[in-house]
Amino acid sequence: MPAPTDKTNLPIRTKMEELIKRKQKEIVAGLETLDTVKFHADSWERGNDGGGGTSMVIQNGTTFEKGGVNVSVVYGKLTPEAILAMKNDHADLKLPTDEKTGLPVADGVKFFACGLSMVIHPHNPHAPTTHLNYRYFETWNPDGTPQTWWFGGGSDLTPAYLYEEDAELFHNNHKLALDKHDKELYPKWKAWADKYYYIPHRNETRGIGGTFFDDFNEKDPNEILKIVEDSFDAFLPSYLPIVARRKDMEFTPKQKEWQAIRRGRYVEFNLIIDRGTQFGLRTPGSRVESILMTLPVHASWMYEYHPEKGSEEEKLILATTTPKAWATK
Repeated sequence: MPAPTDKTNLPIRTKMEELIKRKQKEIVAGLETLDTVKFHADSWERGNDGGGGTSMVIQNGTTFEKGGVNVSVVYGKLTPEAILAMKNDHADLKLPTDEKTGLPVADGVKFFACGLSMVIHPHNPHAPTTHLNYRYFETWNPDGTPQTWWFGGGSDLTPAYLYEEDAELFHNNHKLALDKHDKELYPKWKAWADKYYYIPHRNETRGIGGTFFDDFNEKDPNEILKIVEDSFDAFLPSYLPIVARRKDMEFTPKQKEWQAIRRGRYVEFNLIIDRGTQFGLRTPGSRVESILMTLPVHASWMYEYHPEKGSEEEKLILATTTPKAWATK
């Protein structure tokens, strides 16, 4: 597979790196308009393994309890064990073998990965948690020739209390961004999100979904890069108005307790199921603190807790057990 480049012969990995760094600044600036505290930068390096990143972190703000907008650009070698573990989710990934013996190459495969990963947990239980991640991955054969590449990512919403107008705004904006390129993308990626964010042991989804895709190399890489950019651009108009109208709503101790229970579901998904978490923890030299930044400050697990029939809490549960077509445009 040829190494993807744009019309100026710049590698797509270079263009993607520039994009995620630019979007990190834009997203941080947008979120800061809703809080009285600022994000702070925490930069890190992988040392001899290559690469690093910058986590823009906010905590104990007036609006946001915890959040991070993280950029990482890492490269080096994946071990054969890591490749085998990833192949279940990435069919294009190949385990290089010695031409003479046919055995796996002991030192693995060279790779490059970059992406922006974001999770925001607001204080107010009426304001939803949100997640966004767009990434690019590339590997090479032992002789330096390209092996495979793909894009992945998406964005989703995880409320503790369901406001249908919020869900519709979020889904409509992301649908419109994808429809500019291919009207088959949103229904496909929305269904993928409903399936991906499903927690089997709970028989429910983490939230009310959004979009999700992975292993995407079915179009020209320059077109995919533009799809990713337009999806980035859909985020702030989708999320900022929701938080603005929910962040100062009155809430009760019971509602705050329910938020912590729902965040327990978030923790379960991220630690047990999430591909990004698993990949990050398997990658030698990764920054664990940045990977686990997605976890909330407070979460709760109450034994045999079930919402009352007809309650607002039950309304949320029903939305996570029966996915709905939220996009109306």
